[in-house]
Amino acid sequence: MKRETSRLVRLCMHHKTLLQRHPHPGSWLQSSRSFSSLREGKRRGLVWKTLVGLSVGVPVAVGVQYTMSDPRERRKMRIVIEGFGRFFRSLSVGLVISLDYWWTTNVALRGLDENSPLYLAGMSACHQRAAECMMDGAIRNGGIYIKLGQGLCSFNHLLPPEYIRTLKVLEDKALNRRYREVDALFQEDFNKSPQQLYKEFDYEPIAAASLAQVHKAKLFDGTPVAVKVQYIDLRDRFDGDIRTMEILLDIIKFMHPSFGFRWVLKDLKGTLAQELDFENEARNSERCAEELKHFTFVVVPKVFWEQTSKRVLTAEFCNGCKINNVEEIRRQGLSLKDTADKLIRAFAEQIFYTGFIHADPHPGNVLVRRGPDNKAELVLLDHGLYEYLSQRDRAALCKLWRSIVLRDEAAMEKYSNALGVKEYFLFCEMLLQRPINMQELGLSNILSREETTYMREMAVNRFNSIMQVLKSMPRPMLLVFRNINTVRSINISLGAPVDRYFVMAKSAVRCWGKIQAERTGILHRFWLVRWFRTSWESLKFEVALRSEMAIMSLTRSLLSLLSYFGLVSLDAEVYEYLR
Repeated sequence: MKRETSRLVRLCMHHKTLLQRHPHPGSWLQSSRSFSSLREGKRRGLVWKTLVGLSVGVPVAVGVQYTMSDPRERRKMRIVIEGFGRFFRSLSVGLVISLDYWWTTNVALRGLDENSPLYLAGMSACHQRAAECMMDGAIRNGGIYIKLGQGLCSFNHLLPPEYIRTLKVLEDKALNRRYREVDALFQEDFNKSPQQLYKEFDYEPIAAASLAQVHKAKLFDGTPVAVKVQYIDLRDRFDGDIRTMEILLDIIKFMHPSFGFRWVLKDLKGTLAQELDFENEARNSERCAEELKHFTFVVVPKVFWEQTSKRVLTAEFCNGCKINNVEEIRRQGLSLKDTADKLIRAFAEQIFYTGFIHADPHPGNVLVRRGPDNKAELVLLDHGLYEYLSQRDRAALCKLWRSIVLRDEAAMEKYSNALGVKEYFLFCEMLLQRPINMQELGLSNILSREETTYMREMAVNRFNSIMQVLKSMPRPMLLVFRNINTVRSINISLGAPVDRYFVMAKSAVRCWGKIQAERTGILHRFWLVRWFRTSWESLKFEVALRSEMAIMSLTRSLLSLLSYFGLVSLDAEVYEYLR
């Protein structure tokens, strides 16, 4: 009995020892959970400390680097940070405008007749809000955004008038930078202050636009000059702004697949970059002056190279008013017709003959003043953006414009094809920025309400075809279109006192004659040969145009007479032709 009791005691002691070595599974699980909670708490604490460290450490590190950097490096760091702001500002402007139009058309004006006064007033207010939002965003962003806004001003036949009135401020009053930036730029480019380069220098700009602001100054010999000073951060932020525009266009294309304009920006990127080089602009202005010197009414300000750099352009100061300032032109006693005629002839000479084309002739870049002959004299400014059109394309364009005015449909198709475009009729309407009636030779410079509606509907309903035409034609034609459309817009603002289409057609024919005379080789050196060739081509055009007009007039009279006596019955289409 004692043995069994002793054996049981030993067995219990053994079990106790085992239990002490291996605790109960439940207690092990509990301790394991406690350990996991402790470990997770430590991990959370580590993550929190890391986030706090980054939120404090990164700004401190950036601040230290910013403090220790030179002014140029500081400027680049600011540009990177501000670049995000410009991107989100542009995105927000687009969203706000889109939502405003959606709310106005689908909620606020829902159910109203589109021709009712209440609907028109509501849409006008929406257009005004959108234009002001766009203008504010462009001014705050600056640079390329202002240039895009300037480009929109020339589409006064497609955009609502609220946009045109509001965005006009971007033509010559956009940004005004601090005096310190001007001094810093002169130190970087010349290692001198403005006071060391000029006898007088007015820090208050007389004009401020997309790329630079203009200051009035005097050279040490007393010559008054205009000093164009580029915004100091513009060259550094150019690539970033272009990239931002590309991203925004990608977003728009994702939302609206047919709206693909990224290729336009890609093609124009190099040309826009050249505009930032003021030495290149100076060379362009001298070439323009040389090629248009036979037009005594054209003035290109003289460049002073010693005070010119990549970002500073010093040129002769020229007085004058903007070419769309009708009141001031009349106050000077100048003729609006003479002014418009000279403007059209000058730029037609570049498009059809020289091929070296001013691509940004908005009203702020063309001044009008009284010349020595007491007639209008044009001062051409801002020669940074130019395009070159090859002689082959110029020849085709000359013949195309002539064929449009003469309503020669076969020639319209032929020379459109020579420029790479298959949809010739659409291309011709885009070129003239107006509908073309093949049964009527006359082309009114001011569109009627029906013609304006037609052009706007064409822009919407034939958008894909328009995009295909733009992609098909020679790339330089994009900026040629800009020139033609801007000149059209200025002519309209002057009241369309001259027949722009006919004046350009005469220039096209004359320039084609000059091109042909030069192709004859050594003979083109004799002015008499050139004069005879151009006069002959002009005479043929005049005779062809007058004869076509006479034939059409005679045909109308004959049909009307036959209809009056009941000898023929005329359908609606013929009545429209006679009207």
